[in-house]
Amino acid sequence: MDLFSRSDFRIFELSGFAERMAAIRANIQPRLSSIGKALVPQLSSLVDVPLHLHVAKHMRRTVNPPDDTWAAFSRDPRGYKKDAHFRVSVSAQSVRFLFEAGPEYYEKPDWVRGWNRSFATLAPDLQNGAELCWFKDEHEDLPEKELKTLSERELKGLARELTRRKDGQFVLGRSIPAREFLKLTSSEFERLAIASFAPMAPLFDIHEPRVLAPRGNR
Repeated sequence: MDLFSRSDFRIFELSGFAERMAAIRANIQPRLSSIGKALVPQLSSLVDVPLHLHVAKHMRRTVNPPDDTWAAFSRDPRGYKKDAHFRVSVSAQSVRFLFEAGPEYYEKPDWVRGWNRSFATLAPDLQNGAELCWFKDEHEDLPEKELKTLSERELKGLARELTRRKDGQFVLGRSIPAREFLKLTSSEFERLAIASFAPMAPLFDIHEPRVLAPRGNR
């Protein structure tokens, strides 16, 4: 597994669109692919369904360079945005292990009903496992709140963010500061990633997924 180096984190400080995107493609995307291929078998075992790796391409961007990029893991081999998925995201400040049901998720209301129905079973592991947090946005380096600090009512209410507005999203996970990440060996990183994703694995099975329409990566 090829992990990020100190110079990789500095790529996000490059100001020009063409310069930053070229460096992301040359340096970060190959590492995301290496990390993703190493994690796919274990993440698939966690959710008991085959997951597919998608390294973000940022094809929609033409002017503003991305402040973060990621590898996503979803059930759909054609794309990840329309389904719930795991992410390993990297920015100038951190590496994040995330679960997301995002703005383009194909069946938000049904997922929220599943969350409410299964909440009593889900909550203990989410609040006690791997220092998980709630992120207001998938691109934020720092989380909004630690799950263990939330009351039962507050935690349960987080799912409303998914349906409260059209671009609503539900993002849980863990942020590892870049300075701490750089101290990790490959085996330590792998253990930390799996320990972070494991408490979130049941979120994939809140409701039965339908066959998804094709969708390309960002």
